[in-house]
Amino acid sequence: MTPLATVFMGTAPLAATILRALCAEPNVILRAVVTQPDKPKGRDLKLQPSMVKEVAVAAGLPVLQPGRAREDGFVSQLRGLNPELIIVAAYGQILPPSILELPRLGCLNVHTSLLPKYRGAAPIQWALLDGLAETGVTIMKMDAGLDTGPMVSTAKLSIHPADTGATLHDRLAELGAKLLIDTLPAYAEEKVQPVPQPAEGASYARKITKEDGLIDWSANATSIWNRVRALNPWPTAYTSLQAGGAPQMIKIWSATVETGGQTAARGQPGAVVDATRNGIVVTCGQDALRVLELQREGRRRVAAGDFLAGCPIPSGTILGTWQPPPG
Repeated sequence: MTPLATVFMGTAPLAATILRALCAEPNVILRAVVTQPDKPKGRDLKLQPSMVKEVAVAAGLPVLQPGRAREDGFVSQLRGLNPELIIVAAYGQILPPSILELPRLGCLNVHTSLLPKYRGAAPIQWALLDGLAETGVTIMKMDAGLDTGPMVSTAKLSIHPADTGATLHDRLAELGAKLLIDTLPAYAEEKVQPVPQPAEGASYARKITKEDGLIDWSANATSIWNRVRALNPWPTAYTSLQAGGAPQMIKIWSATVETGGQTAARGQPGAVVDATRNGIVVTCGQDALRVLELQREGRRRVAAGDFLAGCPIPSGTILGTWQPPPG
């Protein structure tokens, strides 16, 4: 592959993994890295750069941070860099035609699903929420639609029972970086033609909100378990517990499904039917959930036995009767 003048656009941690892989490629000449503006975080609201910016600065690369990608001044900056290719991964803004049409080779996007399934902002979480056994990565040539462009390459990945949103994110990031690097030589030499996405099987993976973490105990235990996995680390699946006279949010970090038997059949949904150091068993609409790791408001996450030592939960306690305010 001949040296390829490239601009990279990304913001989320997944994009940082992709950028590191590109930095290691001798035939990828990164003219600039584009990422979202620094955002205030923490109690003191100190401006915090994206992980992509941190990687770019460490590599000595120019960094551009437009408020909006469609700004005329920013598009002019890009045009002045004369990139042959723009690579995009979890950037966080929709690109206008003025950018999509700017490079000779177009814009390639690293998308963490097997398109056309899970177009949109949260494909990793929704693959877990839906209980899939397999997902993957698609390298797509971007068009004006939302993840609707033709596909250049794909790679599949099995989803493990132990996977969470965090672990699946990291595995897909590594797979996406490898797939991109493997795809670039043939694509840059125009030896591979993008293929239109199938007309069937398209779905939209909307952005996850804090409210998605609220557990509905009338659902079956497997779907609740999938929610616990998918929303770890954010916003985390949660319920509520009446403790010390005041209702408290309880985050659930890990759990297993209890199928069949008397334990899974007893009590109304949300009822605690067993609480020991081996876990807190809660009745669901079907089967039961054994909570293994959880967290009270303002406390650290702990195993069930340590939680019960400081906050006993009698059998028959009903979880989830109170909902925390949004925000």
